[in-house]
Amino acid sequence: QVQVVESGGGLVQAGGSLRLSCAASGRTFSVYAMGWFRQAPGKEREFVAAISWSDGRTYYSASVKGRFTISRDNAKNMVYLQMNSLKPEDTAVYYCAADIVRSYALQSRVEDYDYWGKGTLVTVSS
Repeated sequence: QVQVVESGGGLVQAGGSLRLSCAASGRTFSVYAMGWFRQAPGKEREFVAAISWSDGRTYYSASVKGRFTISRDNAKNMVYLQMNSLKPEDTAVYYCAADIVRSYALQSRVEDYDYWGKGTLVTVSS
């Protein structure tokens, strides 16, 4: 199994920045990719970004591309989400997830990820 723990959420003003961290532990050698998702109140969980564990390829949703950056530190088993130019509509609980199914393509569906953290709340005030 893989354990995933997010941190770094908080309250920030619109236009500001925040960096989320995700610590992976356990059978991390089985991880092929890591993803960030978010869920706003009353809405479904949606894809934000993903990164390949082996070669660092990245994939972003259209709503965050150019503002958010996903990165990883394999030595520390960490994944990060740098969020810039934040907007009130970015307010959500942000989840980190691990994909252990071997695939070259980076996945964006909730059901394609196998292990999830409990989330960290990001609130962007206007």
